[in-house]
Amino acid sequence: MERSMGFWCLIFVGILMSRWVVKSFEFDEVFSKNRTDVSLLETVSFLESVYGVSAAAPPSNALMVGLTLIQGAASKGAVCLDGTLPGYHLHRGFGTGANSWLIQLEGGGWCNNIRSCVYRKKTHRGSSTYFEKQIPFTGILSNKAEENPDFYNWNRVKIRYCDGASFAGDSENKAAGLQFRGQRIWLAAIEELMSRGMHNANQALLSGCSAGGLASLLHCDEFRTLLPGRTKVKCLSDAGLFMDAVDVSGGHTLRSFFAGVVSLQGLQKNLPSTCTNHLDPTSCFFPQNFIANIKTPLFILNAAYDAWQLQASLAPSTADPNGNWRDCKMNNQRCSVSQIQFLQGFRNNMLNAVKGFGASRQNGLFINSCFAHCQSERQDTWFADDCTVINNKPVAIAVGEWYFDRASIKAIDCAYPCDNSCHNLVFK
Repeated sequence: MERSMGFWCLIFVGILMSRWVVKSFEFDEVFSKNRTDVSLLETVSFLESVYGVSAAAPPSNALMVGLTLIQGAASKGAVCLDGTLPGYHLHRGFGTGANSWLIQLEGGGWCNNIRSCVYRKKTHRGSSTYFEKQIPFTGILSNKAEENPDFYNWNRVKIRYCDGASFAGDSENKAAGLQFRGQRIWLAAIEELMSRGMHNANQALLSGCSAGGLASLLHCDEFRTLLPGRTKVKCLSDAGLFMDAVDVSGGHTLRSFFAGVVSLQGLQKNLPSTCTNHLDPTSCFFPQNFIANIKTPLFILNAAYDAWQLQASLAPSTADPNGNWRDCKMNNQRCSVSQIQFLQGFRNNMLNAVKGFGASRQNGLFINSCFAHCQSERQDTWFADDCTVINNKPVAIAVGEWYFDRASIKAIDCAYPCDNSCHNLVFK
């Protein structure tokens, strides 16, 4: 790795991402305003519009990739919440990667009722009218070998997220002017990319972050069936292991929210049948209940103390009306001994949830003891001089070794606070 490139990438992303200081966001803000992801893609608009904090622009050498709308999608009913066309960003592969494809499903939370979905359709999470015309490709999407050693020269695609149900819904609400067509968007996007050369793919990786990470799990086996039998297909879920966890009040905040998403957007028929044949649909929107039955080789990348889940699922304001968890969820260094014990319980539940999955030789794991969320698109956590590691192995190297069958990867970190390589998210 070139020191100069890695150093400057570290400086930029480290300042921008690893120690963000932003205003506290409570559970009702997270969901009603759909501000559920803190990925690089959203930095400027997310920080400035919600929290009034300015973020630096992408570095001058960041690859900026233009938007393509899927022109034939409307005839298939594959439209965003407001009826506009879905879209994607594609940067062509080259050299040995010319016939390899990386598909990244964008994240960005969900909407679970008419009110939140109506709000969402007036944002870039529900309408292509508000899509950025260009976005930066960093981390796993980078075209630089020193930033992305195994996938830099692949065809890399970011499919935009504008349905609010992890690309899984298929229904509508005419009275509110809402189209819940995530499943159709997914299929229309794949069909479009097949026409642009993916039908010749010799290698393919379906990935996603947060709500997109959940989508990559839901669509993993389907992705395999849509590609030629000769294609080497695997899947990667980053920060998509949302747990059906008990919150700090003893309730099930996220389960209640997911129940609304599943019901409103008609997800039942598109959830894994291996799960719905014995569990209710809401349970089958939680990965812990279906990942062991995914047949396609799969890699799970997740923080054991996922910052989003701590904020919005474990200790939202609705479950913590007195604010006893406020300092802890804003900054992990301010957690009390009893709070850390609670979070260790969450970590233990996550590790138990992946036991059966991890037993399969074809699957990979990278679960670090960080307070983070989405580590594949961030350069400081994907691959840099001071990036996140387990046993001195960066995320990018672990994923590459697993994909190319160079090594079996079952990397599970020791419990907090043992890992000093973490780039923890801190809020104020």
